[in-house]
Amino acid sequence: MSNTVSRKDEELIREVIEDVKPAMRDRDAERIISRYAPDVVMYDLAPPLRRPASETLDPQRRRDWFAGFEGPIGYEIRDLDVTAGTDLAYAHSLNLLSATPVGSPQGFELWFRATYCLRRDGDRWLIAHEHTSTPFYMDGSFRAALDLRP
Repeated sequence: MSNTVSRKDEELIREVIEDVKPAMRDRDAERIISRYAPDVVMYDLAPPLRRPASETLDPQRRRDWFAGFEGPIGYEIRDLDVTAGTDLAYAHSLNLLSATPVGSPQGFELWFRATYCLRRDGDRWLIAHEHTSTPFYMDGSFRAALDLRP
């Protein structure tokens, strides 16, 4: 980044994205939701193909998801790369989710890809679009490639 304003914006954007880590650990639905624009477009790991903003911004839906896990929920963001303009920015990273589903004898670790588009809202940045995905094996099995590690 070539100027002070851009560096400051990059720092603010990183904070918005990385704030999911403590929010996941604390199971804080409102904190996660506060990072999104009111008209957010979400393409996440779970069906459907596109999640409506009303579901993305619903704290009870997030709390219900948290209730599906026992013990701690781990979340890591690796290789976060941010490019910021005046009013729009994009970023991408590799993320790790680790948790133990209720009733499961063991937990799981899932690495996935994340891309974010952010929009300036006054003096803050909000996620206007988030897309997460896992690659799949193109060998005819179409299995999710859950064994990949960065």
